[in-house]
Amino acid sequence: MQVFAETFQFQTEGEIDIIDLTHELDKLVSKSGVKKGMLTANVIGSTGALTAIEFESGVLDDFRKLLEKLVPKGAGYKHDRIDSNAHSHLRASLLGPSLSLAIHDGRLQLGTWQQPVFVCLDVRPRSRRIAVTIIGE
Repeated sequence: MQVFAETFQFQTEGEIDIIDLTHELDKLVSKSGVKKGMLTANVIGSTGALTAIEFESGVLDDFRKLLEKLVPKGAGYKHDRIDSNAHSHLRASLLGPSLSLAIHDGRLQLGTWQQPVFVCLDVRPRSRRIAVTIIGE
């Protein structure tokens, strides 16, 4: 059993910016040398989230609208008294900070229309970090 860990960083444009992580995660799987195992990715921060979705403009727009409908901005949240991003924290908590993906034959096991993505939920552009751990053989 081997364990590989690495962190990578990227810039976001702010509120509900969705970044396809497929290429970066594929590179890390190759670099790890793991042929069969699991990849776990974790957001470092409380206003970002990870999920898997079809990275297609229509679905992404629908996803943004869903998040805005479920957790609207400025709905009288108590945290907004501190820094006006309560909706960012709440949206992130619904989606979650981590994503686990199977690795078989040295490749991520993803469906044809399934891409791992980072969702920036904060109100401003930010530098983001993702910690990745790959365990397997």
